[in-house]
Parts: sequence; C-alpha cells; structure tokens
Amino acid sequence: MTDPYSYHEGFGNHFTSEALPNALPKGQNTPQKCPYSLYAEQLSGTAFTAPRSHNQRSWLYRIRPSVVHKPFTPLDKPSFLLSSASECELTPTQLRWDPFDLPEKGESVDFVQGTKTISVGGDGASGHGLAIHIYAANANMTCRAFYNSDGDYLIVPQQGRLDICTEFGKMMVAPNEICVIPRGIRYSVALPDGPVRGYILEIYGQHHFELPDLGPIGANGLANPRDFLTPKAAYTHDKAGRGQLWQIVTKYGGKLFVAEQNHTPFDVVAWHGNYVPYKYDLAKFCVINTVSYDHIDPSIFTVLTAKSAFPGVAIADFVIFPPRWAVAENTFRPPYFHRNCMSEFMGLILGDYEGKAGGFAPGGASLHSIMTPHGPDAKVFEAASNAKLDCVRVADGTQSFMFETSLTLSVSPWALRTSGKVQENYWKAWADLDTKFEDTC
Repeated sequence: MTDPYSYHEGFGNHFTSEALPNALPKGQNTPQKCPYSLYAEQLSGTAFTAPRSHNQRSWLYRIRPSVVHKPFTPLDKPSFLLSSASECELTPTQLRWDPFDLPEKGESVDFVQGTKTISVGGDGASGHGLAIHIYAANANMTCRAFYNSDGDYLIVPQQGRLDICTEFGKMMVAPNEICVIPRGIRYSVALPDGPVRGYILEIYGQHHFELPDLGPIGANGLANPRDFLTPKAAYTHDKAGRGQLWQIVTKYGGKLFVAEQNHTPFDVVAWHGNYVPYKYDLAKFCVINTVSYDHIDPSIFTVLTAKSAFPGVAIADFVIFPPRWAVAENTFRPPYFHRNCMSEFMGLILGDYEGKAGGFAPGGASLHSIMTPHGPDAKVFEAASNAKLDCVRVADGTQSFMFETSLTLSVSPWALRTSGKVQENYWKAWADLDTKFEDTC
C-alpha cells in the first residue's frame, strides 16, 4: 500500500521542517517574538552537557506550549505494563509463546490499553535497562495522546498498519517496517486496517538507538542511513476553550498517568533538531554474509543498537533475519547450537523461521536466556545435515527478528501465566536429538 505521507531522509541528521513558510526563527532559537506568534519549546533527549556527538534535542514552534494541561492523576484502568525486573520472575528455561490474542469482538482496546509487558531487564526508574512488550489493539486513540517518560519505543508491527500522528508530523508504519519514537514525544495511533498486533523494545533513560559500527565491512552495508525516514511538520489548530477535550497519557516509572487539556497536542507548526521519531523499511536492509564457509554470527544482521558503557556490549540490539542467499560450502547452514552471554528474545513478523520446523508462528515469540542452550530442532538438524549444498534462497516470504541484550531478562506474570500462551512442551523440540557418535578407534 502507498504511504500517504512525505518524509525527511537520513539517520541522525539535524533536520529543519516547516508546515508554514518562514515559521522557523532565523538565526536563533528563542526570539522575543516567534513567527506567527508561536511558542518556542525545547525537547531534550540527552543532558545539556552530553558530548556534541551524542547530544540530542529539538526545538518545536507550537500554537500552545505543552505545559497547558490539568494536573496528572493515576489512570484508574488496570494495566499489564511493568518497568522493573523486581516485578517479574526469573527462569532459565527456554520459553516459547503461541501468537498473542487480538482483542475480542465487542472490546474496544487502543494502542496504549493493548500494550502488555513480556520481559524486563534492569529498572525504568533508574534509567538503565529495557523492557519487551507486546501490543494488540482494535480501536483508534481518539482525542488521546501518549508519551513515554521512561524510555524510547522501537515498534515492530506484525499485523496491520499503524497510522501514527506525532508532534513532529505523521508516519504510516506497516508490517515489515519499524519505527522508533523517542522518550517524551507525544503521539496518537490510528488503525487503518482494523485490529493490529506487534512487538515493542523499550530502552530506558538517556540511551538511544544508533546504527552499528561497520568496522572492516567499510562505509556501506546493513541499514543505510539514507533509508530512515522522519516525518515532516504537520499541525492541527483548534481555539483554546473551544476545542475537544484531550487526554494526555504518560508512562512514568512504569505506571500510567493521565492529564486533560482542551486543545490538540499536535499543534507544532515548525521544528528543527535531531531528536525525532523515524521509521525504516526492513526490506531495504543490505545483507552481509559468508561467501565461503561457516555460519557467521547473527551480529551481521544488526539494524540498530543501543550501546552500553562497555565497548562492543549492547544494552539492546535489534537484529533481523531477512531473505538472502545461502552459498556456504561444507557448512551446516541453519543457526548453530548456542549458549550465549546475551539474552535472546525472538519474534516472527511473517512466514516461517529457518531454525524451527514448526511451532513458532507470526505474532508469537521465544526467549532464550543467558547461558541457556538453544538451537535448531531435530527436523531442521537432520534436513540441513543431509541437504545438497546448492546456492539457494533462504527466508523468502518470511521475516523474523531478535531483541538481544546483555541484561538478564525476567518474565512478567502475565506472559508466564495470565496470557495462556506459553508452550509447555517447547523443550521437546530438542528431545529427539539422539547421539550420532561413532567410535571408530
């Protein structure tokens, strides 16, 4: 389907965007009077004194400042959102979930109401760590906007497009695309195709996603910066006291709070900066792989990373397993058996995953925790061990992904029990891997 919106191209750029001509002040950020009598407001994604190479902020020129709202109060509706590992349960057991349910007919569930936590590492209040969520919704966010005070959201649609209106402009995000909405940015989600489902990777605090270093790969490859799209300025205008009543919902310390205001939050006429929402089409990923032998480590499929204080160790990596050619000689081509110092959460957008011969379905998930063994099941092992090693296409018509982290992930009670989606017999995927050892001495 055609995307109805237009975008700025590039990753990490300092953009300028105007919905009306000359709406941006010239030569300064905070003139005594802004063009069109707008209010100047800065949105800081990093500390003022962060190094320039990592400093992120944007200036927004809006009809009313965002401070014009009533006090926040706790949202009285139940929520399955969590932000601390202390609220979850530890288990080293391999876990796999059937596809998570869409809202039932007769229910009205919007994007915020339909977001539930699967796993947490670290703590949102401390600004260190991450959370993994699932969302399933069937209703638009009408006169309702959301912003996350805890961290950035990386959203992976699996079913149905998301029509996202942000303070910076509008994005249409379809399955096999992703978007990132940084901490503090207000947005509302409409559902043009009906019910939706997908995955969210949240990173806490002042950590933000960036492109991975390419090292000896060179200057090009993987996710190219020019393919990332940021919305262009767009605004709506309603007069104070005469507009519709809006709810502004925020996730703050893992809890939901709501404030009311009598005007739209999407009244930004112009903006400039590098702290922005953006989207990316996974089909544009430039795959790097072996052209000789051996199964190369999955880090070659990293789209975005959130770095930790330790070089080469990520708080979170977003990794995909896209369609590609397999040409390795004398090689077991599927993913190898593995015990990892990282936690691996996998989801499936469409099709089948190459490392499992069934049971892993679109809209479902799996979690292989730190140092817990995992790998191909018996059917995949047998087939790959005896396959003719031609040059073949792999993963056509499929798209799986992984959220990988150096943190220990605890699992929410909802994901373990309430959801009813845990495959209790997942361990049997490897039960038929018999000994093949032949002592020829």
